[in-house]
Amino acid sequence: MAAGGPDPRDDGDGGGALRAALSGLTTRGRSFLAAGVAAVVCAYVLGQADLLRVGLLLAALPLVCVVVLVRTRHRVAGTRRLAPSRVPAGAEARVHLRMENVSRLPTGLLMLQDRVPYVLGPRPRFVLDRMEPGGRREVSYRVRSDLRGRYPLGPLQLRLSDPFGMCELTRSFSAYDTLVVVPRTEPLPPVRLAGGAPGYGEGRQRSPALAGDDDVIPRGYRHGDDLRRVHWRSTARHGELMVRREEQPQRPQCTVLLDTRRTAYRGAGPDSAFEWAVSGAASALVHMLERGYSVRLLTDEGNALPGAAAGGLAGSAHESAESASLMLDALAVIDHSDGTGLSRAYDMLRDGDGLLIAFFGDLDEERAAEVARIRRRSAGAVAFVLDGADWETDGVPASGAREAFERRLRLLRESGWTAVPVGRGAGLADHWRRAGQAGAADGPAAVGTTGFSGGWS
Repeated sequence: MAAGGPDPRDDGDGGGALRAALSGLTTRGRSFLAAGVAAVVCAYVLGQADLLRVGLLLAALPLVCVVVLVRTRHRVAGTRRLAPSRVPAGAEARVHLRMENVSRLPTGLLMLQDRVPYVLGPRPRFVLDRMEPGGRREVSYRVRSDLRGRYPLGPLQLRLSDPFGMCELTRSFSAYDTLVVVPRTEPLPPVRLAGGAPGYGEGRQRSPALAGDDDVIPRGYRHGDDLRRVHWRSTARHGELMVRREEQPQRPQCTVLLDTRRTAYRGAGPDSAFEWAVSGAASALVHMLERGYSVRLLTDEGNALPGAAAGGLAGSAHESAESASLMLDALAVIDHSDGTGLSRAYDMLRDGDGLLIAFFGDLDEERAAEVARIRRRSAGAVAFVLDGADWETDGVPASGAREAFERRLRLLRESGWTAVPVGRGAGLADHWRRAGQAGAADGPAAVGTTGFSGGWS
């Protein structure tokens, strides 16, 4: 929501306002002024008094219009409302503008213009009829972008003109709004991935109550504790009343790793390989949050993107929606990194750090070896690997490139990854289902090059 109330009469001091108004003379006003000056000069040379009066009238008319427009106390308030303020790429948002005349005088014809980036569409312009004192006018327009990002809307510009069209004044409101275009997310099938926590997505949660009696961590008795929770073995050992701790549900952990290396992707635009990887990471984190996981979003540079609690992991279940929004906002502006390796991401992972879902660009031999080492830090790992050569051209890659790509996939599978190859035009839902089938078969090698959608067969 943006609001403002510029006074078209004010532009610093009075002299500054007058100079600004003179610079706003239209072609008609400048023509009248030039004709008047020429008539006055000719009247002086020829000694024609009547021509002098005509020249003075022509020259005075635009100047009088300037003074009247500057001295008129027009005060117009404007507000802007976005509905909604965050949209996925390719979706539309509507911008509502509301103008109100808060002065005691009616306005003339108003020309309204809102500044928008060119990627959102043409700059909207509106002509508003005369507004009575206290009157309101509402207009709206639509914006749409296929490219994710944060786009400023505004400031709103208002153009005033006199009844004769001799002068125009432009004033800008100070406030602006921001439209956030997040990556597209694709609904994913509810499959179980290799290393995923059993039971999640089915309304069940793990709890310390499932632990044996020896695994209970007691605490001292507090006034008001239920005596049925007294742990007698610990009470005998410590010589004071000890009670079992409250059962705290434990959420499984999932890390979504996004490879942003500039050297790993080719091409640009909404249909490029990098945009597919960003959209895939967004879809994965939203899906895992909906299944009850605590999700952390990492990049190849080891940055934990915002949207999580301490340590980069989303908190309790009621925080999942907020966490998803924050991480999607971060993905809306994420760009390529200048790094060449994945060692920083390896340092951010901890041993047994739950499920790891990674989206990699093109991997060479050295990077594939680093990815194989990353696998040791997770309980289960699924990798969606994009082949740069296939995304760059529409044809079939050369046999040498195909063999090299298959060799790197084989290395990842041998190290324990469920490696899924991704080709041009691939849909994440199908590849997600294949990854789940491989997890159910308890064998990462179950996903082979036959699952390469849009690539080789």
